[in-house]
Amino acid sequence: MIEALGYVGIRSDKIDTWADYGAKWLGLQLIERSSSSLRFRMDDRKQRFIIADGREPSPSDSAQFFGWEVTDAVALDALAAKLEKANVPVARLDRAACAHRRVADAIAFADPSGNRLEAFHGAETTTDPFVPGRPISGFRTGALGMGHVVLRARKIDDAISFYRETLGFALSDFSLEPFVAYFFHVNPRHHSIALIGSPEDGIHHLMVELCYLDDVGQLYDLALAEPGRIATSLGRHTNDHVTSFYANTPSDFFMEYGWGGRTLDVPNWKPYEMHYGTSLWGHERSWLSPAAIEEAHRLRAMAVAENQREPLQVMPGNHVMSHGTCPWWDKMKAGGGAA
Repeated sequence: MIEALGYVGIRSDKIDTWADYGAKWLGLQLIERSSSSLRFRMDDRKQRFIIADGREPSPSDSAQFFGWEVTDAVALDALAAKLEKANVPVARLDRAACAHRRVADAIAFADPSGNRLEAFHGAETTTDPFVPGRPISGFRTGALGMGHVVLRARKIDDAISFYRETLGFALSDFSLEPFVAYFFHVNPRHHSIALIGSPEDGIHHLMVELCYLDDVGQLYDLALAEPGRIATSLGRHTNDHVTSFYANTPSDFFMEYGWGGRTLDVPNWKPYEMHYGTSLWGHERSWLSPAAIEEAHRLRAMAVAENQREPLQVMPGNHVMSHGTCPWWDKMKAGGGAA
């Protein structure tokens, strides 16, 4: 029923800082700036990110809202009915609020952790070219949506039940070490949302995916020049195969900047438990406890010892085939092992 993560709204008292961070750092296109809000593009949608001044009156008490896209008005009404049947209060956004979101119609409701969710259809698009705030190749969006969000949940079992049974999200995989994390998809993107067990509720990070790996590496260089900017070092994930790093934002959450996400064969996908943690290599997480960091080191060492490797996930146009042959490599690919 839900097809993609369509937009994100953040309330912050650091509007000026977000303006520079979004455009000059992440490479989003700042399309509107006022004393109380910012609007950013990242593709042919008229907007994807909305930053509102946290000191101004708000239509909701939430620090953020997450817009989930459905096909049309019929699908939106069906979702509203399903939520009401599950005793989840639903509010229809008025015309002004829909215009603010740049959508035809939308509803609002909350998950068990109190996060404000919105479902919508009819997002406005534009034929004006996307003009990034700094030179980048562009963002991988389209039918996959704008990326993914990861939420912390104190009562993770309740959150899992809500997203799977009430909203219809499908489990991709999960990990119990070095922390509890469940990953869910609504389209071929490996996950559009993940839930991690935590002593408190709230947003952990947002992820945007670039079209070229060099975009990620170049921003990593910029981040290295800013003490305290990097929250998680460069690394590659076990499950979605993304190469990324995590940066601190002007608000109390992280931004994952990544490349090379896998897509799933959704009808035939079988969820599984990851036994090597969430990263094949790298991703040193400064925010973990010392015990969890030690466990992450152990899991990554196990991935090395057991020869865990994954092919790069590339798109047409962002790669060329390497020339030359290697008999040893050909034998390895054929399953013959080393000579």
